[in-house]
Amino acid sequence: MTALLQVENLVRHYHLPREHLLARAPVVQALQGVSFALQAGRSLGVVGESGSGKSTLARLVMALESPTAGRVLMAGQDLARLDAAALRRARTDFQMVFQDPFGSLDPRQTVGRIVAEPLAAQGNIAPGIQRDRVAAMLDAVGLRGADASKYPHEFSGGQRQRIAIARALVTTPKLIVADEPVSALDVSVQAQVLNLMQDLQDSLGVTYLFISHDLAVVDLVCDEVLVLYQGRVVEQGSPETLFRAAGHPYTRALMDAVPGLQPGLRSARHRLQPPALPAADEPAAWAAPAAATGCAFAARCPWRQAVCLTTPPPLRPLATGHWAACHIAEQVLAGAPGDTAESPGS
Repeated sequence: MTALLQVENLVRHYHLPREHLLARAPVVQALQGVSFALQAGRSLGVVGESGSGKSTLARLVMALESPTAGRVLMAGQDLARLDAAALRRARTDFQMVFQDPFGSLDPRQTVGRIVAEPLAAQGNIAPGIQRDRVAAMLDAVGLRGADASKYPHEFSGGQRQRIAIARALVTTPKLIVADEPVSALDVSVQAQVLNLMQDLQDSLGVTYLFISHDLAVVDLVCDEVLVLYQGRVVEQGSPETLFRAAGHPYTRALMDAVPGLQPGLRSARHRLQPPALPAADEPAAWAAPAAATGCAFAARCPWRQAVCLTTPPPLRPLATGHWAACHIAEQVLAGAPGDTAESPGS
């Protein structure tokens, strides 16, 4: 069965300003060969620390930027090869919910105009049909049709995010890219919005690409999880598999930062050592042209062995539906670190 969303060897590099006239422009390697497939009606969570490439991936999937290499296929169409008119038509099938419910809504526009914006962009839908569709979407997200005449400042943060979800749904898209959709909300409101998104998926068959740093949220709403580190996929599998039997030390480190998520994996002797290299969200850590040798995570990994410093690990299957890019994933799963190289900073 053909996937609704197919990402193939996606690469995205950004050129930074030169330090001086004769210097070579530094390059940030935001994505380095990311691949995955997302079936219709499913939810894929993409997790990782700041600077791992999550938001870059979201922008490329939404065709807001073009990839340096690789392809994003939506229902078999290569988005980067579509002309402006064809891309405008294709956008009815994929929409985005942004992180900030306060900044993503124009305060000068009524809710009705905000929700109708994707329909108006198509240019061929009568105003009466637009109004009916807006009222139906507001009702679907738990608001009233009469709210269409109000302005964003008249609503709470959770209600504003419901408005943003209504705007994303108004074209009846097949895919919604949700970039940290609840991180700006109070915990009690987060639960309401997440429950709403799940209800809408059940009733409308929406597919979600869910970008988040919150593993507990991903565990609740996603069918599968993709773990990114410095623009690379380091582990992939179901939440049940990853949160019970993570095969990559980085995934375990992410879980270790969430109190109570998986007590069985919280072991002081396997915690990360302080990084000897810049943190992942510092551009200097990704600068080209020096090609990385070995595992990108090796400098921060307390489990590392000699092979980790010289040979990049491929993403390989550990079990059915579970992949990890780690030379010693089986040892990590077994809980035995083995003989490691010198610890960072020693």
